[in-house]
Amino acid sequence: MIEGGIEAIASMSIWLLMFSIFIGPFIQEDGAVIFAATASLAGAAPTHIILLVVFLGLIGSDAWKYWLGRFARRHEWAHRFAEKPGVSVAGDLVRKELWQTMLTARFVPGTRIPTYIACGFFKAHYGKYILILSFTALIYVAMFFGLFHSVGAVAGEKATLWMPVIAVVLLAAYILFRWYNHTRKHKGPMTPMTDEQDHPMPDMPGFEGTPLEEAGEDAEDGKD
Repeated sequence: MIEGGIEAIASMSIWLLMFSIFIGPFIQEDGAVIFAATASLAGAAPTHIILLVVFLGLIGSDAWKYWLGRFARRHEWAHRFAEKPGVSVAGDLVRKELWQTMLTARFVPGTRIPTYIACGFFKAHYGKYILILSFTALIYVAMFFGLFHSVGAVAGEKATLWMPVIAVVLLAAYILFRWYNHTRKHKGPMTPMTDEQDHPMPDMPGFEGTPLEEAGEDAEDGKD
């Protein structure tokens, strides 16, 4: 079964392979990088081309999430994303240390979307956002490709068969561990962000004077 999957990757046309690698991060980023590293190790296409395509896919899949945060300041449909658990806590971290927060989010599944939305909500400079996003994506991709090819140099063809399986199992185990550890202590999403730390986005500094803040105040007055 594993061999069949590797053969299927190797037999794909170059254009279908590149499209699959580019679109993969829009579906699941970690799985897409594992798929790309596997294709590279199998020799389905030149490594530098595969690396570039998956890198661009990661940037494309995350660049637009910033604008969900920006739109959330004035548009109710987008504000629903900003009100999701974890975004307000990510906002606190983004305002204090943008580089460190985005670097951490890249390597911690479950925190990326809240962090990227928070970057837009608090108007982090978009150029700086893309720069940090590119830097963290490059490190992430290089880490996987380096690991796959390093093991492949030692284990030979067997690495092509077992490295993607090992990577998926380890990733799944890590996510399950974080999910269990979090739900055992807190309610809510699988993130390091607790219910106690979350707070309404309109109450946060930087939201003053927007139409949604005023609407929120009116709603509170109505309750009184």
